[in-house]
Amino acid sequence: MKIEEEIKQSVFRSPHQKAYINLVYTAGWVEQQQSGQFKPFGVSLPQYNILRILRGQYPKPATVSMLIERMLDKTSNASRIVDKLVAKELVTRQQCPNDRRTVDVLITDKGLDLLRQMDELEGGKGTGITNLSDEEALQLSKLLDKVRS
Repeated sequence: MKIEEEIKQSVFRSPHQKAYINLVYTAGWVEQQQSGQFKPFGVSLPQYNILRILRGQYPKPATVSMLIERMLDKTSNASRIVDKLVAKELVTRQQCPNDRRTVDVLITDKGLDLLRQMDELEGGKGTGITNLSDEEALQLSKLLDKVRS
C-alpha cells in the first residue's frame, strides 16, 4: 500500500519529505511485524539482537560495551536487556578474570537453541522485505547507506 493511503495524506511538501515520512513509517511497520513474530518466542527485538551478537561471538564472551557498539538500536539499555536474558537463562554474566571492572556475557545452550528455532525469521522473512527482488534489496541497502553518509 502506498504511503499516501497508509497515512491518508495525498500531498507532500517535497519528494524528500515524502521519502522521509515513508522511511520513518516503514521502519516502525517492519519493527511491529518483527515484534509480532518474536512474541511466541518470548523475546523482544533488542533481546534478539543481543542474542545474535553473542552467537556470532560464541564461544568467546562479549562485554556489555561491545554489545552496545554492535546493537542495531543504539538507544537500547544493553545492561537491562542482558539482565532480562539472564533471568530467562538465555545468557550468563560473569566478572572477567583479566579485568575485574569488566563483565563477560556469554550465550547459553538454551539461548543457542532458541536462536536455532528463530532462524527461519532471518533476513526479515514475514516483514515485507522479501517482497523485493535480490537486485531491489541491494539497491535499497545502497540507498539507505547513502542516507546515512
